[in-house]
Amino acid sequence: MELPIDYATLRLIWWGLLGVLLIAFALTDGFDLGVGALLPFIAKTDDERRMVINTIGATWEGNQVWFVLAGGSIFAAWPFVYAVSFSSFYMAMFLVLAALILRPVAFKYRSKRPAKAWRSFWDWALFVGGFVPALVFGVAVGNVMIGADFRLDSDLRSFYEGSLLGLFTPFSLLCGLLSVAMLVLHGAAWLGLKSERGPVAARARTFGTVAGLLSIALFIAGGLFVAYGDLGFRIVGAADPSGVSNPLRTAVVAAPGAWLDNYGRYPWMIAAPVMGLVGVVAALLGLWRRSEPLTFGGSAVSVIGIISTVGLSMFPFILPSTIDPASSLTVWNSSSTHLTLFIMLGVTVVFLPLILIYTSWVYKVLWGRSSVAEFKTNPDLY
Repeated sequence: MELPIDYATLRLIWWGLLGVLLIAFALTDGFDLGVGALLPFIAKTDDERRMVINTIGATWEGNQVWFVLAGGSIFAAWPFVYAVSFSSFYMAMFLVLAALILRPVAFKYRSKRPAKAWRSFWDWALFVGGFVPALVFGVAVGNVMIGADFRLDSDLRSFYEGSLLGLFTPFSLLCGLLSVAMLVLHGAAWLGLKSERGPVAARARTFGTVAGLLSIALFIAGGLFVAYGDLGFRIVGAADPSGVSNPLRTAVVAAPGAWLDNYGRYPWMIAAPVMGLVGVVAALLGLWRRSEPLTFGGSAVSVIGIISTVGLSMFPFILPSTIDPASSLTVWNSSSTHLTLFIMLGVTVVFLPLILIYTSWVYKVLWGRSSVAEFKTNPDLY
């Protein structure tokens, strides 16, 4: 059956959509994670902590939809990537899921008892639920750029030969710390918009400033690591964008510095790292000038730029292999079938706008600053 969109274009569209979903998750649930990581440090009293929790209390569950959509898209559009990544990074995924499971329990249980020790325990649980996913997501991205210790046999079965501790290398830890700094800045920016002006907002500005400066330093350090470290893979010969999904038919070699190749081929891609740095600078200016819209807008731009930098630098690679480069997964060799991608695109065209419209409506209805005074009149707050 002749489809109106060719196979190569559909693969490219779904690669872009996966990036959009991951960025949407970082933009929405990212500030939830950042607020959770900041909670024990910026709120000193129980009332202050309740106010901070309620800045994200109304929307955190909905924000996780983007995480579910991204995972589902990988499963359906990139089955090889789903199978290899979820088996290779199984223990890291378990850490993330354990932290994410702890978070809703903390939200629901914290105010069930007035005891100080009880509430303090769940406050630190919210910290774990924010800090650990932010760190591990960054570590995972770092390992994607390094390459995973997997190989495919002649039947396309994957075998992982690494370990959990092996995932925590100097470069991956740098990426993890960058992820934490980026999302803490985003969380501080969100608190500027959603919490009442006062001591909590002032402390959030202080921590946000530190996180912003660290984001710049770590992002530049990561760039230098990519440029001069032992990172990068390159396809040897011509790749077939419309070929069958069989990674073993692609010739790949390890090539230090190859993650910079795309900037020579497509100079416009330099916009991504520029956005990453300019966004942080704008957020810092917003913090110093106490301009909440500038802070949050700059933070959002930096999130988009930093995540896009990874995807554009690696294109067309999605998950390279360190122990057998020929098993590396790319946009062109690891997707679902032509028909599957086309049907999924049709479903996405219908339902993604509905999700965006509903999400926008929810934020509009629930907009407003969280304040200590609310607790005296609204029994439904956390």
